[in-house]
Amino acid sequence: MCLDSQLQELQLIQHSLLPGESFSFALPPEDSRIWTSLLHSFNTAASTTNLSSLPSPVPQVKFQVKATDARIFFEVQFPERYPEDSDVDTAQVPFISVSGEGISRDDHYRWRALVQEKLAEVQGNDFPIYQLLCMHLLPKLHEDGHSSVGSTDIIEQQSTNRLPEPADYHTLLTSHHLVSPTKRRSLQRWSSELSISGFAKVGYPGVIYAQGSQENIQEFVASVKSMQWLALRVRFVEPIDPANDEHHQGWTEFQKVGEVVEEMKRRGRGKYITEMGIGSSALK
Repeated sequence: MCLDSQLQELQLIQHSLLPGESFSFALPPEDSRIWTSLLHSFNTAASTTNLSSLPSPVPQVKFQVKATDARIFFEVQFPERYPEDSDVDTAQVPFISVSGEGISRDDHYRWRALVQEKLAEVQGNDFPIYQLLCMHLLPKLHEDGHSSVGSTDIIEQQSTNRLPEPADYHTLLTSHHLVSPTKRRSLQRWSSELSISGFAKVGYPGVIYAQGSQENIQEFVASVKSMQWLALRVRFVEPIDPANDEHHQGWTEFQKVGEVVEEMKRRGRGKYITEMGIGSSALK
């Protein structure tokens, strides 16, 4: 059963963390409570999970693993049928993103390449994400963290000579629907590779919002447009008002239009949604 296998691997990851390493769910509060309860029950019962009292379907699990001595952390999402079909269906391979405060593009690309390299090595083994995190990524994270000790003064001195960073750009796209697992995984992959944040609202209608550097946002939009869509519309691609330019991280999926409205309000961008009729009975 996929759920039991996922819980077993999550348990193994949790129990293998060293002091200074942490595990947490990266989910909406209700979904996080479901998975916390599931994992607690699995840890205490040491048996298969009773599905009778669970919501159907159980939300996909997403979690973060961090180290206190590192700026970088990892976020992992298990697809619904992982690990059952991950060897034959690329849509069921877990998605691993690299995030962190103030990391350079070169560092991000270097870590992304390392993740892909090590993921290919552990694929097909038992508990591949446990092996990836606990045997490869976390040790490397600590190694990099220790090598940077003592460089703080140099970094601070260099930062005083930096030119102001250009304002971020953002974009909003809508489509008749967004249900394809391939498209959803492509959006997640591009967001990680291009160091952009945002979300996709899946189902009917489809809504995509992304924020990042001008170059990366333009590349992201071009990649989205290169796929086949029904009634895809690029609502805007424009710079963000510096007064409202807050730093956001990660890529999220929503199921409801109301969640999109709330997220855009949280980002201080609610007007972009209401002015276009998103949140009404139809997209104008």
